[in-house]
Amino acid sequence: MSLRLSTVILPVDRWHAGGRAKWQKAEELGFHAAYTYDHLSWRTFRDGPWFGALPTLTAAATATDRLRLGTLVTSPNFRHPVTLAKELISLDDISDGRITLGIGAGGNGFDATALGQEPWTPKERADRLGEFVPLLDRLLTEDSVTHKGNFYSADEARNIPGCVQRPRLPFAVAATGPRGLKLAARYGQAWVTTGDPKLYEEGTPAQSVEALRGQVARLGTACAELGRDVAELDKILLTGFTPDRGRPLESVDAFVDFAGRHRDLGFTEIVVHWPIANSDFAADPAVFERIATESLAQLR
Repeated sequence: MSLRLSTVILPVDRWHAGGRAKWQKAEELGFHAAYTYDHLSWRTFRDGPWFGALPTLTAAATATDRLRLGTLVTSPNFRHPVTLAKELISLDDISDGRITLGIGAGGNGFDATALGQEPWTPKERADRLGEFVPLLDRLLTEDSVTHKGNFYSADEARNIPGCVQRPRLPFAVAATGPRGLKLAARYGQAWVTTGDPKLYEEGTPAQSVEALRGQVARLGTACAELGRDVAELDKILLTGFTPDRGRPLESVDAFVDFAGRHRDLGFTEIVVHWPIANSDFAADPAVFERIATESLAQLR
């Protein structure tokens, strides 16, 4: 099974003081895709620079030619399907069809309360995602959409001429629970996971592999219930949140071992964080570049 290698570039740099150079370097290094987080702020980066995801991706689209671009991930925490669809259609056009939308239920981080609301429970987040994704699917594939839902409404929302990618740009649905996996099976062109968060602090890499094996199996079950072949979905692992943490980026050999074990589980794309000094994503830039340019050849 072939494996793609992608990166996620956090939006922490001013565009003309290092930001643009990172996206262009990602294309030069041969990454399949470069993603960014769609947050208003995030964890330890809250009190430092943090720029908007969609403007950043728009700039990246004009600074690159081949690199796929996307969010990893967008959530309903501060997005509405109608306005998001308009922005995505515009971004897909500017990039000439190189956009993937990573989408998930979100969490209890700063996004959850930034608009003045109380944070939603896991059930409430799942309820909103369950309405958000089907409506966004319609908005990106139909010229005019009217919808009255429990959480989101649209009144003759126009999205002409639609996406460059047909029938719409791909969705990469982040999910581990049964409701999210059903959404991924029905609407996703890809599925995203970060592993089992319960194992991050005290679990082992072996336990993580087994947990991911179970997630892949449950995705297969969700697809089978809809009569869909699970092989139709790309399976994306966003690294940095398993018990391995940053160890796969310590050397090319370490990464090849890590990537090979997860390829054998059925993953088709591994996403690594672009190094950020003095953070949880610190890594040797020279080793990172060698991983980008050398590791996949060793996995063939």
